[in-house]
Parts: sequence; C-alpha cells; structure tokens
Amino acid sequence: MAEVKYHRVVIKLSGEALAEDEGSGIDPMRAANIAKRVSDIHNMGVDVSMVIGAGNLWRGREGLKWGMDRATADYMGMLATVMNALALMDALERIGVATRVQSAIEMRAVAEPYIRRRAIRHLEKDRVVIFGGGTGNPFFSTDTAAALRAAEIGADVLIKATKVDGVYDCDPNQNHGAKKFDHLTYIEALNLRLEVMDSTALTLCMENKLPILVLNLWDDEALIKAIQGEKVGTIVCD
Repeated sequence: MAEVKYHRVVIKLSGEALAEDEGSGIDPMRAANIAKRVSDIHNMGVDVSMVIGAGNLWRGREGLKWGMDRATADYMGMLATVMNALALMDALERIGVATRVQSAIEMRAVAEPYIRRRAIRHLEKDRVVIFGGGTGNPFFSTDTAAALRAAEIGADVLIKATKVDGVYDCDPNQNHGAKKFDHLTYIEALNLRLEVMDSTALTLCMENKLPILVLNLWDDEALIKAIQGEKVGTIVCD
C-alpha cells in the first residue's frame, strides 16, 4: 500500500461537479467518474468523507431575487444536497465501496441522522461517509458545513475539489496572466478575498488549524498526488 500523508480527509465538492452538460441536474456518468476517483484514494487506506453543494439543483440566491425568505431558500438547498449525496452513494456502492449518507436534517427513510461518533465509527470500519443537509441551519454555506465536519471528525485536511488547479489572483479562464498561489495563509486568503471558501469556513479552519487544499477534481492524478503529499494545487494553512 502506498505511503500517504493524509490519513483522514473531507472532500468538498460543488453541486456542479455532478451537473449535466447544461450545468444542472445529476449526470450518472459524472457521479461514476467522481466515485472512481474517491475509490482510488479510499483503496490507499485513507478515511474519506465528503460534503457536496446543491448548485446543480437549486441556487438560493435565485429565490432571494424574487423575494423568497432566506431561511426557506437555504432549507431547500440543504434538501437538495441530500439528493446529490444519495447519487454519490449509489455510484460508490456500485463499484464496491461501502458508503453511508448522514443528514443534518433528519430524514430517516433515506439517510442516517448526523451523529459525530457514528460517523467516526463508519470511517474506522472502512466506509465512506457523505455528509448531507449542510449544517442543518440556514445562513451557513456547504463550505462551512465541510469545515465544521472536518473539524468534528479530526480530519487531517479539507480538500476543496474544483475545476481549476488551485487558487489564482483572478479568474484564469478570463485572464491568461492570472497568478497561481502555491501557498496562502488563512489571513492572506481572507484579506485578498480570493473566494477559496467563504469567510466563516476559512475562519473555522484557521481556529482549528485545519489545512485547506484546493485542487482540480478532474485531473486524473491530482487527488492521489495530494494524498501522497506531492506538490499539487494550493495549500492554505498557517
């Protein structure tokens, strides 16, 4: 078995990672692709848990534009994350990876309620755990949910898996001269407003000395290299 640097990780995905070509819905092929990448590091002996957003199914800010109550919009988003979590669970179990979905909003017919000690026990039993339902409270993002769960289960790193290979000073898709950062401190990420994560999530990671690693999910080797401690993406830490 390959030597690894990180033994317990939380992977934060956007809902768009599951989206069909038009940017919405759930594409089973994309779910299968993500499951394969997660399986690769799981087979290295890493405890893997995941948090996924809901942008492919519901964007609360769209509701807010039409005067929707913020709490209602956020609860709708939290419910959508459970749908995404179930899609990922199915994809993982179809390739033989035992998986459990835990939801911060109780819906016992489809997911376990989130219980910290039970989540840790699942990881110890070599199961992947997907945390759905955000934090269970409105006004908090799934970035914050990922940071919270990572701190609670004692993760070694929070991996933000995106469609770019790290953090840049501006959008690299629109500016070819964009500068990539290999390393940032939490304070730099906050002060430069680089949108690594929202300020609540960043502050939570800073207070718990939890490193954040931003990498390209769709790079075939990025996750494996990151787990082995090779230089990849952008690391945010002290």
